[in-house]
Amino acid sequence: MSEVLVKLENVHKEFVLSHSGASSIKTLLLWWKRRSKEKLNALNGISFEVKRGESVALIGRNGAGKSTTLSLISRIYKATSGTVTVNGRLAPLLELGAGFHPDLTGLDNVLFNGMIMGLTRKQVTERLPQIIAFAELDKHIDAPVRTYSSGMLARLGFAVAVHVDADVLIVDEVLAVGDFTFEKKCYDFIDQFRKQGGTILFVSHNAESVKRVADRCVWLKGGLVHMDGDPESVLASYQADAAAPNEGL
Repeated sequence: MSEVLVKLENVHKEFVLSHSGASSIKTLLLWWKRRSKEKLNALNGISFEVKRGESVALIGRNGAGKSTTLSLISRIYKATSGTVTVNGRLAPLLELGAGFHPDLTGLDNVLFNGMIMGLTRKQVTERLPQIIAFAELDKHIDAPVRTYSSGMLARLGFAVAVHVDADVLIVDEVLAVGDFTFEKKCYDFIDQFRKQGGTILFVSHNAESVKRVADRCVWLKGGLVHMDGDPESVLASYQADAAAPNEGL
């Protein structure tokens, strides 16, 4: 039996939204009785597992809980209830510039992010040439990342993530901002990563990307697992549902 690297069991995630409209502590104290709060149930009891070597795509409409699920697995959020189990090292790439300090150079951010992902300073330093070459940012690596375009941020983030010897690569739509050449480089890496037994969990709204990368597809709808199976079947059902009038998430 293949080793399970990621397992979610009856996971719920609830956010509390405040509608006080207060812009200062003084206003908040004076108008505390008028504050209103709303509970948002992002996930309503999802369960699925990802085995070593699998490439799993999460699909669903906006607000279905895809990014929340990846954030729970990456330990950015804590589940309201249920259990999230992760075995092995994660390399999360969830948001452009996440974890990057805007006033530090690209080089400094590579060092810090590499160590945050579990590498030692020596290991990051040894891999710097490969990371910079992969990101194709040699002329900009000493500039503050606040001067980077979205594509440059994506290249730098992906370059760090793919050089940390991860067991599980987690990607949330980041490849959508890359140019054609870099996108091809990323897909080539993903193909090689899969051949070496790497595990991938990613979110995409691009059906072609799902078909190209995933061998399994999980469709989230209304914070629940609506369908789990081969990409062709799940995508066909999802696209038919999306085309239907007056359908919810």
